Amino acid sequence: MWKRIDHQLKIKAGDGPQAGQFKELGPGRETAVPHPLSLSEFQTVPVFEDISQHVKEVGDQLVKKVNAIFQLDITKDGKTVHQWTIDLKNGSGDTYLGPARLPADTIFTIPEPVFMELILGKMNPQKAFLAGKFKVSGKVLLGQKLERVFKDWAKW
Repeated sequence: MWKRIDHQLKIKAGDGPQAGQFKELGPGRETAVPHPLSLSEFQTVPVFEDISQHVKEVGDQLVKKVNAIFQLDITKDGKTVHQWTIDLKNGSGDTYLGPARLPADTIFTIPEPVFMELILGKMNPQKAFLAGKFKVSGKVLLGQKLERVFKDWAKW
């Protein structure tokens, strides 16, 4: 037979911490993503803003063709300095700063200089990936669809 047990706490006056029992906390830990004011120092920010504008204009078509969410973790000295999400799966598409709000299909971890070379067409994405210049997790083959989006953006 099951027996119900009441787990509510019974708090009485005077049960709280006594004077002198509090410890002063130091500053919080810094997050991997820098404060937005420091984003101006990165070359990738204007590129993503431009891609965002492109997605706003032709997002409906891109969602039909791509149907995927990409998260790009941009790194510097081996640490993630900012993240961008290109959502070409929901609604009419969206590009925004920060991690994917819904589970990303593919996550790229890529140093900023490598990303800039790829986006400008100075480096072949497949060769760069095989050479270990960046990492991909999730559905790796969807990267080819993202490459086409970038090529489409470059023509735009």
